[in-house]
Amino acid sequence: MTYPGFPFPPGTPLYPSHEYIEQYHRDYATHYDLWPYIKLNHAMLSSSWTGTSMAGHWEIVVEDHNGDRAQRSFDHLVVASGHNHEPHIVAFAGQETWLEKAKYGLRREILHSIWYRDPSLYVNRTAVVVGGGASGVDIASQVSQYARKVYFSVRGAAEEAPTGPVEMKPEISHFTSDDVVFADGSIAQDVDTILLGTGYGLRVPFLEEGGEVVVKPRSNETDENKLTTNLRYLFPLHRHMFSLAASYPTNVLAFIGLPTLALSCPLGTAQSIYAASIIANGSLLAPRAELLRELADSEDDLRRRGYDPYYVGHKMVDNSTFDYQDVLIMTLRLREGSSERNTHFVEAWRRKFVDYIGSLKRGWKRIEALGQAQEWLDGVESEEEWADLMARVNDWQKDWETNHQLLA
Repeated sequence: MTYPGFPFPPGTPLYPSHEYIEQYHRDYATHYDLWPYIKLNHAMLSSSWTGTSMAGHWEIVVEDHNGDRAQRSFDHLVVASGHNHEPHIVAFAGQETWLEKAKYGLRREILHSIWYRDPSLYVNRTAVVVGGGASGVDIASQVSQYARKVYFSVRGAAEEAPTGPVEMKPEISHFTSDDVVFADGSIAQDVDTILLGTGYGLRVPFLEEGGEVVVKPRSNETDENKLTTNLRYLFPLHRHMFSLAASYPTNVLAFIGLPTLALSCPLGTAQSIYAASIIANGSLLAPRAELLRELADSEDDLRRRGYDPYYVGHKMVDNSTFDYQDVLIMTLRLREGSSERNTHFVEAWRRKFVDYIGSLKRGWKRIEALGQAQEWLDGVESEEEWADLMARVNDWQKDWETNHQLLA
């Protein structure tokens, strides 16, 4: 999904590959003259607060591509580095023996999706894809076009059904020297590869190095003066963004992009507007104690709905991402006395898109298979035209599925 007010260039497929996505973000940076502020190939090594709960600064240590280090001071720190860089690698009983006992000189492997690149590498291999999230679904769909056999192992239900010939399986129970055994007792033989779409642990290495974040796996215990990550949830944060650790003011450390089950571009825009306003004017935030009570109320609300907040973490459950974005912007407008405080931030077409995302994806795949993509894309330029295209593809696909009795 696109940034508000900045649609994809004409001719972009509805489901673009990574080359289109990369160019889109480059175009965005060029359009808004962001390149002077971007330093590529630089790594943040550590960040620590020097000061009190009322005033101070961040000491930042950065290393460039030559290994040269520099230390600088900043009043505010915004962490927008994502959370998909510390792979969560599941270990199964017997896997080491299975890896060692490959027959006929063949190589067996267990690989996390962070290192997965090319599905054609799995030609004539038998693979088990583990994990029912987006990564698992995508990998199963891609590898099944090349592999001899693909098993798709999920706990519960997958986010969506993979395309391509796969055999569904429950979670893996254990390995023997030759086989993969699933929780229902069924066995997969002649497996060469296990591909893990098992997600990522929520880590912030440079803040951990600076002593500002402590790592406590599966914990729900809050440290008053530091942030805690239990690898699924970083807390305590105001609205998934501003740190409420007592060591520094509430507007000096913000996170952009922690929520999942959210479309990143509109989410990042709403969070950035909120963060920038509060960084510029800290008085827009209530006192820390009030913000902590608000956070506790929000966590209690999740519990009442059957969710453990320390497990679901920053997931936008129950399709709440658009409501979350609207609340951020409406809160700002209310506190700033804006006349637009009752106007929604999220456009109506984005909300509608979520309702038909499945049929839209199926429809676009069928359009591409028929060689009609360019015909559908001709003349589509503005946001309104892109929204209309999605609605037309959805209607076209649903009519086809109804006529072919494919709808449940």
